[in-house]
Amino acid sequence: MTAINIICVGKLKESFWREAVAEYAKRITKYASVNIIELSESKLSDKPSDKEIEQALMLEAKAMEMYLNQNHTYNIAACIEGRIISSEELAKIIDNASIQGFSTVNFFIGSSFGLAKSIKERSHFKLSMSKMTFPHQLARVMLSEQIYRALSINANARYHK
Repeated sequence: MTAINIICVGKLKESFWREAVAEYAKRITKYASVNIIELSESKLSDKPSDKEIEQALMLEAKAMEMYLNQNHTYNIAACIEGRIISSEELAKIIDNASIQGFSTVNFFIGSSFGLAKSIKERSHFKLSMSKMTFPHQLARVMLSEQIYRALSINANARYHK
């Protein structure tokens, strides 16, 4: 059974976001073990400078590295410069990772300023959710749903239509 880690920066503050992610996490457990790892978000000023943002992203990346460096993990960075793919393509990526011997698939979601360049460079795949911009809390819900959908596709389940 493949393990799925969703490694994200920040906590979901509103209960409706937490409930949605919890529902999809529960559904995912039918097909894979799932862990949602919430890392601390760096505190920034109201109008942070580019340097301040870069330092915050580096601190967040440092916390992500322990998951990035694990053996047998396939790492996917959620970032705007990633590829926009279909649910079926995501299913194939997860399936192929398992076939290639990866026991865990890590999905990295950064803060509202994104992910550090080092995380993106060391990921096996860069995934864009859309050309549109979404709050990172909603991105976590959308990604959770798409992981569930991809796993249900791989299992030939009825959910995906």
